[in-house]
Amino acid sequence: MNQSLQAAYGGYAGTAVSVEQRNRVLRNTYWLLALSMVPTVLGAWIGVSTGIARAMSPGIGLVVFLVGAFGFMFAIEKTKNSAAGVPVLLAFTFFMGIMLSRLVGAVLGLTNGASLIMMAFAGTGAIFLGMATLSSIIKRDLSAMGKWLFIGAIMVLVAGIANFFIQSSALMITLSVLVIGIFSAFILYDLKRVQDGYETNYISATLGVYLSIYNVFQALLSLFGIGGNSE
Repeated sequence: MNQSLQAAYGGYAGTAVSVEQRNRVLRNTYWLLALSMVPTVLGAWIGVSTGIARAMSPGIGLVVFLVGAFGFMFAIEKTKNSAAGVPVLLAFTFFMGIMLSRLVGAVLGLTNGASLIMMAFAGTGAIFLGMATLSSIIKRDLSAMGKWLFIGAIMVLVAGIANFFIQSSALMITLSVLVIGIFSAFILYDLKRVQDGYETNYISATLGVYLSIYNVFQALLSLFGIGGNSE
């Protein structure tokens, strides 16, 4: 945990890591990130087909999501240096797919739901490719961004939980836009940390980038869903 905090705030020098090791971590991160999309899609498909997420009340769904997500992230942190790290991460992405199925099912219920999902997928892909390209072009150290991005993410999380009770469409739109901005920057930040040698564990790197992609996709889908529903 202490090493993670030091990495987030630029507490140690990434120059101690060889270029070969950095490239290997980055390559493994991309491969595991691509693999993690398979259980996510599978979980979302099962969730939509069975209605397991819809069967839970919104309150219970929120509790299950928070407990499950943070529980899995704790388990990933504990197993990231062992053979169990990858299976635990993939189990987490399957769980996240199931939790996403409520939103996916709601959007699919719209007349143009399938096209809206494809638009959100394409938009997320474009953002990821853009941030990945920037991370390889930018030469300056971006480790100082970590503190501000973390604060922004916490504020958005708290506001999102509050809006669960307020149910404000305007606040939801605002939060979705903020989530897209903050977690797009997180993608750039996490990939740059790998390239600069601050993150040397590809499982941790994959987890960070995956969460950012997940949040960006969810926010885009929410925005498109609101727009499609208004039409």
